[in-house]
Amino acid sequence: MSSFDEDGFDTSYSVTVEPFPQGYEYPDGGADDYVTPNSDNKPRIILMGLRRSGKSSIQKVVFHNMSPNETLFLESTNKVIKDDISNSSFVQFQIWDFPGQIDFFDPAFDSELIFGNCGALIYVIDAQDDYMEALSRLHMTVSKAYKVNPRINFEVFIHKVDGLSDDHKIEIQRDIHQHANEDLADRGLDLIHLSFNLTSIYDHSIFEAFSKVVQKLIIQLPTLENLLNILCSNSGIEKAFLFDVVSKIYIATDSSPVDMQSYELCCDMIDVVIDVSCIYGLNGESERSCYDQDSCSIIKLNNSTVLYLREVNRFLGLVCILREDNFNRHGLIDYNFHCFRKAIQEVFEVRNHAQQTPSTTPVTETTPGNAVVSPTPI
Repeated sequence: MSSFDEDGFDTSYSVTVEPFPQGYEYPDGGADDYVTPNSDNKPRIILMGLRRSGKSSIQKVVFHNMSPNETLFLESTNKVIKDDISNSSFVQFQIWDFPGQIDFFDPAFDSELIFGNCGALIYVIDAQDDYMEALSRLHMTVSKAYKVNPRINFEVFIHKVDGLSDDHKIEIQRDIHQHANEDLADRGLDLIHLSFNLTSIYDHSIFEAFSKVVQKLIIQLPTLENLLNILCSNSGIEKAFLFDVVSKIYIATDSSPVDMQSYELCCDMIDVVIDVSCIYGLNGESERSCYDQDSCSIIKLNNSTVLYLREVNRFLGLVCILREDNFNRHGLIDYNFHCFRKAIQEVFEVRNHAQQTPSTTPVTETTPGNAVVSPTPI
């Protein structure tokens, strides 16, 4: 990977980069070329909360591109809904949406089946309602789940905060955080860590919160973050996100802090690219995807900032934020991007090898998060 040199860069610089291998094509038949684990072995995200807290709306908006206004007409969930999203997304897991009125503490429910393979449990609390009952149910739910599976990541979404003032949001979050942790401490469950997020389906907060949840389930995350750090430092990029373009969840970003406004800009850019491609990019070929290996976009803002999107694979897109002066070195950025994409391909190969390996093989031997995956030598 070439490095960014402010003074010594030759603007006529060019390089021939090898394309993706022939086997790394975009098939017509969905995700068959990607190795997907058996449904029973996929990580599971469980959505729980009281009735009308907004669980189903979150799922529909994030993973099914439903407009937030359309969720007003969703019926209340009356049974457990299992949603396998791995066929349309890079992230591979199941989402189980539990109705608020179901008492899964009943002996008829198999706790081991529910929580045994659970990667994350998201408990949704309606911030605009009295949440004391919700906190009581949260405590019982977390206690039960932790006994079955101590490795679960516990997430609390303080939801429907769009109609609240900033001061009220902070006050509610502080109150819920204090009561929830005090209840656990009183029962001797200090080891349980709860993560709290303020969310709403009417802005990008729900996507950012779900991004944090999904990242905890991706064992390749340290490798992906390291690759993004290398790309940014050698290309003059201020911020880079690796997006799942289907859900607009970012599965990795560089080590610099995430600014909400920058994240919203990147999400909006993905929407623009997909919408314009659907209108002008298909040429009447309905069987083609509107997001493919030719997808690329450059948007220049009026503050001398450039948004740059490149396709990584059929599910992933790299969105970068950089200064216009740095973007003038386009050849360097493109070369480094190809190095980055090649490294991502290596990560996939390790992941596919791990998924094809029999379950008797220790995970630590094939875990991409422990593998050293480096780009083309600098």
